[in-house]
Amino acid sequence: LNIFFIIIIMLSMSVFNHGISNFPLFVSLLLAVVGQSRKWTMDELLTLRFPYLSSNDLYLDVCKAGGFLADIALTHEEVNEIRHLRSVALSKTALAMEDHQHHQKKKKKTMMPTLVAQSNSAQLQKLHRRHHSRSCNNDDNKNSSCNIKRRNRKRVRRAATARSERLWENGVIPYEILANFSGEHHALFRRAMNHWENYTCLSFVPRTSEDFSYIVFTIADCGCCSFVGKRGEGPQAISIGKNCDKFGIVVHELGHVVGFWHEHTRPDRDQFVDIFYKNIQQGQDYNFEKLKSSEVNSLGQGYDFASIMHYARDTFSRAMYLDTILPKPDSVTLERPEIGQRIRLSPGDIIQTNSLYKCSKCGQTFLEESGSFASPDYDSKAKHNDALLCHWRINAPKGHRIILNLTSVLLPENVDCGPENSIEVRDGHHNKSPLIGRYCGRFNEPILISSESNRLWIQYQATAEEIPKKNLLKEKKKKRGFAAVYHVHCGGNFTADSGVIENPNYPYDYTPNSDCVWTITVPEEYQVAIIFTMFQLEQHEDCIYDFLEFRDGHDEDSPLIARLCGYSLPENIKSTTNKMRVRFVSDASVEKYGFSFNFIKEFDECKTTNHGCHHKCVNTLGSYRCECDIGYELHSDGKSCEDACGGYLKGENGSLTSPNFPNLYPNKKRCVWEIKAHSQYRIFLNFTHFDLEGVLTNCEYDYVKVTSVDAEGAVAKVHGQFCGRIAPQFLLTSETSHLRIKFVTDSSVQKSGFAAVYFTDRDECEVDNGGCEQICKNMIGSYVCECESGYVLSNDGHHCKEGPSGGCKFELNTAFGQLTSPGYPEDYPNDKECVWHFVTTPGHRLQLDFIEFEIEPHQDCAYDRIDVYDGSSVDAPSLGTYCGPRAPEKILSSKNELYLFFHSDSSVQRKGFQAHYTSVCGGTIRAERTVGYVYSHATYGGSNYENRVACEWTLLAEDGMSVEIQFTNFELEEEVHCEYDYVEIYDGDSENAMRLGRYCGNKQPNLFISSGPVLRVRFRADDTVTAKGFVFEYVETDPVEGLIYTEEPGPTTRPPLEPVINEKANNRFLARTAAGRRPHIH
Repeated sequence: LNIFFIIIIMLSMSVFNHGISNFPLFVSLLLAVVGQSRKWTMDELLTLRFPYLSSNDLYLDVCKAGGFLADIALTHEEVNEIRHLRSVALSKTALAMEDHQHHQKKKKKTMMPTLVAQSNSAQLQKLHRRHHSRSCNNDDNKNSSCNIKRRNRKRVRRAATARSERLWENGVIPYEILANFSGEHHALFRRAMNHWENYTCLSFVPRTSEDFSYIVFTIADCGCCSFVGKRGEGPQAISIGKNCDKFGIVVHELGHVVGFWHEHTRPDRDQFVDIFYKNIQQGQDYNFEKLKSSEVNSLGQGYDFASIMHYARDTFSRAMYLDTILPKPDSVTLERPEIGQRIRLSPGDIIQTNSLYKCSKCGQTFLEESGSFASPDYDSKAKHNDALLCHWRINAPKGHRIILNLTSVLLPENVDCGPENSIEVRDGHHNKSPLIGRYCGRFNEPILISSESNRLWIQYQATAEEIPKKNLLKEKKKKRGFAAVYHVHCGGNFTADSGVIENPNYPYDYTPNSDCVWTITVPEEYQVAIIFTMFQLEQHEDCIYDFLEFRDGHDEDSPLIARLCGYSLPENIKSTTNKMRVRFVSDASVEKYGFSFNFIKEFDECKTTNHGCHHKCVNTLGSYRCECDIGYELHSDGKSCEDACGGYLKGENGSLTSPNFPNLYPNKKRCVWEIKAHSQYRIFLNFTHFDLEGVLTNCEYDYVKVTSVDAEGAVAKVHGQFCGRIAPQFLLTSETSHLRIKFVTDSSVQKSGFAAVYFTDRDECEVDNGGCEQICKNMIGSYVCECESGYVLSNDGHHCKEGPSGGCKFELNTAFGQLTSPGYPEDYPNDKECVWHFVTTPGHRLQLDFIEFEIEPHQDCAYDRIDVYDGSSVDAPSLGTYCGPRAPEKILSSKNELYLFFHSDSSVQRKGFQAHYTSVCGGTIRAERTVGYVYSHATYGGSNYENRVACEWTLLAEDGMSVEIQFTNFELEEEVHCEYDYVEIYDGDSENAMRLGRYCGNKQPNLFISSGPVLRVRFRADDTVTAKGFVFEYVETDPVEGLIYTEEPGPTTRPPLEPVINEKANNRFLARTAAGRRPHIH
């Protein structure tokens, strides 16, 4: 509540500081903060800015991982790290091959052709230089110490995580098991978790509402897989799919959760095992890459062949009996160690886990029904006692109590009984659990302690004590420390709203000769309900051997509800009062898996008036749920009902939003809106907010799909499928009078969703082409007539007439396309003159490639010819005059414009020509006093850049001047070393020019000023993963003292949002404004 009032005050101050005009924003954001959902007006959606939100379940669906390393789910960052390591390994392999081939050539005294040798050598040297340049950071003040530091780096000795943020706090790992697992699976998972607890200080505990980070046992398409260590705040999946439900496999997957990579991926593994890449299945060799020291930590442990985290010899083998990984033989016995066991944790696994989580060196976890233990210094005969810090954990099945008997406590007197020289007992699994008591001094009588839960945590702390030599004989007779025994008691009295009860020795077979009684009490107005998760007792028709008995009350003779045995999971059970008696009996023979059930308080909340359901209330065991009438759906508050998403929208204008907007939209949603206008009308759709899971290049999870539908209901045009934060940056105009918007979400990761406004407008072009002779273009509230290339509009605004080139003038403003001579493929006409003016994106050149070419020949091309000019008119520099039967070589402009002129005389015709034109990135650009722009690719804004790109721009200023560039948009593939897609800046155009930096991701490099008149920009993209690209502006500037380049963000000038000249640019509703905001439509 305090936070709520603070937000109100902050928003009020914002309104006060910025004026009453911000009041709608204040109200809207306030409503969003308190979680209210309402209908937003068109004006609000067009003027307000809504926050971007994200749920905290990013790691719940393991199939959304960036990639996999065998059964390890990887983030996108980790995938990039693996790719980097792989490229380094490949470069080393190439260099080794070069050395080997060199020695072989010397040995055999053979000579390869000089040209080939030089070529191979150059490629390998280039690869070698590439490796070394990428091995260091992006710091450009490089020297030889970089490589020296890498060679001298301390060797990592173990494949445990090196990232402290991935360790679970206090070694406590909360878990949740999805309901689609059987009771046998529940027991299996518990046995595997117990195995980790038994040998380490880890604790696996059922998740409570206070646990923000926890693991979820689920079944995913990856089968058996998990992330390594803890991943942020929120749930993360551990998938136990088909054929993975084996004890050793679950222990292995939990090892990843704890924080372990595979043992063979540690950096020093080549000293201990050999990898046979030729035997590995195609495409699986990446699973055998070594990790970097940034991911793993040694903690002083050696290579562990017996680790449960180690691959087997034939993992990912392409055929039976072929080894993919083989231990090196022992130097003495020459025997090879066994690897790949999935039976138990190895001693090395245990030592490493205890070291990783800083477990105390003394103590233990007890899972047995009874046992004894003592402090290490108890009954010590040493001259002095060292300082000690020990922890013991006693775990029992749920519904059991632990009786701890401190049989002997011999500690120094401690007036305040502080932590030092004391025994601390807590009712739970760690040091934050409720304190039962702290004990110090000397006790003549045993101390009896009973837990309220099924776990006890005991800490013993003792300070070092020196024993003077003169008192040695006397002190030897004294004891110090404590001794204790414990036993687990089944049964007991439980007064609670809910709980879990399990058989003795769960998750293993129940013990023989058991007789346990539980009494359950819930609040007065409730009943007791029982829900089973597992049940398997010895079968008998009358249940006379082993049985579970439920009575309607606490007494032994209370009415019998049920006596159960056998293997079938029983139906839910409910008492008539707030009390229930449960008894479990087993005889001396035949033990089974046992049982596990939840008890909850049950009450028909729907009979009251305060259930809060808007429409319908449905009672369930222990709770209730709200439902809505047809045509409505449940709000995220679980009680309110609102109009169901989707439906038919028939107004002339209106709006639509994702469910629960502007809060997180729900999972597993499918909404379809159908907007229908009159037959001669078109629909304009404008997204004012867009925030969905995914990226535009891969909308496979959550997305919005927009299509135009024809009169028969078939799809006339797919306008696009959108996700991420990139909504269409233009107004979507329907092809027909019917527009369909489909919104789909999956089962995890929610965002704030989308908002859109729409309006309809009569399409004047629908009837008689609007009276236009050639082209009719519909516009909002009007229409315009246009003419085909080579024609111009008459004064009446409807008819067309031949232009200066007699109807043969073409303006080509696309990044690529084709052109032909008049009449092609027939002969071109006599006395014809045609003009083609090409314009592409700034920072790109135009390349003309003639596919066919046949023009009347002449030595000076005096009759028929084509002339090509490097610019926008015949006044530009000539690139050549061509005629005859031979096609010209490829023609490349120096700028983003090209001009082609065709002339034929009054006699002799030929077939003419067919040509393709494309945009080519890079080139030399003259910087001037006015600002110019360079775009990463010619289709920037409409699509991502392509794979395998290599571009270089050289920016020239006048002598004595400098070049200034400033990036205004920047989005490349992210990678820690900027190894895959990147931009490099050089101060000069020589080979030895100083590199000012290499950049990738979405951190915007801002300002560079060259020290001389030349600045060079290089752009590279690999063969996978693309992004939006970049824009930078350049200008000639006065030289400054020294070289200026900074990564600090500063004010920028927005570049044009549509770099390619677009005929639709005149429509003010088709693009965002220069300030980046969406157009306002009134």
